[in-house]
Amino acid sequence: MVAARALHEGVRPTNVFTRHEIHGDTVLDCDVVIVGSGAGGAPVAAELAEAGFDVVVLEEGSYYQTRDFTADTSAMVRQLYRDGGATMALGDPPVMFQEGRAVGGSTVINGGMSWRTPEDILARWRKEAGLPLTSKELEPYFERVEKRIHVAPNDEEAIGRENWLLKKGADAKGWKTIKNLRNQVHCVGSNRCAFGCPTGAKQSALVSYIPRALHFGARVYADVKVDKITMHGKRATGVVGHVAMPHGGRGFNIAVRAKLVVSSCGSIHTPALLSRSGLTSRSGQLGKNLSLHPNVKALALFDEDVTSWKGVHQAFQVREFADQGLGCFAAVNLPPSVTAMSLPHRGAQLGALMDQYNHMVVSGLLCEDTTTGHLKMINGRPQAFYQLAPHDAMNIQRGLALLSELMFAAGAKRIILPFHHAELQSADDARRLLERPVPRSSWELFTVHMMGTAKMGADRTTSVTNEFGFMHDVDRLMIADASLFPSPCRVNPMETIMTLATRAAGHVIDNARRYLS
Repeated sequence: MVAARALHEGVRPTNVFTRHEIHGDTVLDCDVVIVGSGAGGAPVAAELAEAGFDVVVLEEGSYYQTRDFTADTSAMVRQLYRDGGATMALGDPPVMFQEGRAVGGSTVINGGMSWRTPEDILARWRKEAGLPLTSKELEPYFERVEKRIHVAPNDEEAIGRENWLLKKGADAKGWKTIKNLRNQVHCVGSNRCAFGCPTGAKQSALVSYIPRALHFGARVYADVKVDKITMHGKRATGVVGHVAMPHGGRGFNIAVRAKLVVSSCGSIHTPALLSRSGLTSRSGQLGKNLSLHPNVKALALFDEDVTSWKGVHQAFQVREFADQGLGCFAAVNLPPSVTAMSLPHRGAQLGALMDQYNHMVVSGLLCEDTTTGHLKMINGRPQAFYQLAPHDAMNIQRGLALLSELMFAAGAKRIILPFHHAELQSADDARRLLERPVPRSSWELFTVHMMGTAKMGADRTTSVTNEFGFMHDVDRLMIADASLFPSPCRVNPMETIMTLATRAAGHVIDNARRYLS
């Protein structure tokens, strides 16, 4: 049986256009065209529109409203995730990664964690990339972003049992736990963050920056795939693309003529767009320097009924080992279908295990990687390649042992690990995990934090853009997404992306004669 498509009920806001409103080849004129509507593109659109500039946003994905986000996980994955969430960076092991493809970008499907860039990361960027970024200099931009997306701790009554168990285990071990900060307004704890917030509590770009941009006159065109950036000499003059039809079909052509072009396609697709446009960087770094924050998960089984699908997403983070490359430990609920798919068990064995779904706690850890991957264009599509570093593999193994100790301290009776049929029965088993290396090919790794690939820096021979995301040696072309990061940022990257985008938009406004005349 094919799951029914989510319904589009109600009237779309003024100035939101989809493939249904585009009835022929179309040419648009504007001051600024922004490709992508996520954590980078949406803030730039809102800031520039509010300043009075004519802004057009092009988004390959479709436009959805809060009422469209249902409890049908498989339908939501197909609709909101690029390639149904099945993309991966090839290596040993491969790393699965997920990207949002909808108006609002990956902010529609992320957990909403909102953290400022750590000062020591900014110090590294100052030292290694020559960027004049400090916490003090970024303070007004952090504050502006946090106000716009309502960054706050979760309401305590909405915290579910699995997060209290995570904290219980950390407290028993004497490890530092912090309350999570998320872009939410009184989250009710439906734990559907990764599949579109069904209440609108999560202040994704879809419900924060995009409405603000629309209010000030921006136009948003959903279902539009941008093929390339148009150039006149070394100056970007707009973009050309086409209406993206269901099942990969190609619809009418669209051209946008603009004074400023902004690429906010993310760390995978911004380099791809630049490459398709014939653009290169003398640094040789375009498509290089790909960081991923490799993640692993562990599934703990408790005697008690946990019902981890009740409660907010990641109410706490364990930061005890952040300075050792293990960014955080957290509890992350997965729906039954996703949980079952991720397990190595089959048949009756899988059925018996899934009967205990309400007794499961899925927890995970984030590793700050010390190596980088790269992108290649294959038949016009970007393919990521990433080889897990031996140091990072050992750190992940150590982190998994520590995370398992935490879960046993919280009362877990059994833990299923992210490599083939491996299980732990006690904290002693967890400590024995460190006795011999787990082959890298056995790991099941995933990520939602793709960074780098168009890194910013003061030296054009070693970086792709300047401190505001303007591409070296190209006029009127700006990048606003996580591809700008010179190195991984250790924490969830959304607020860093939004902050840099807000800062860059302010620079454009202050220098309008240079960029928009």
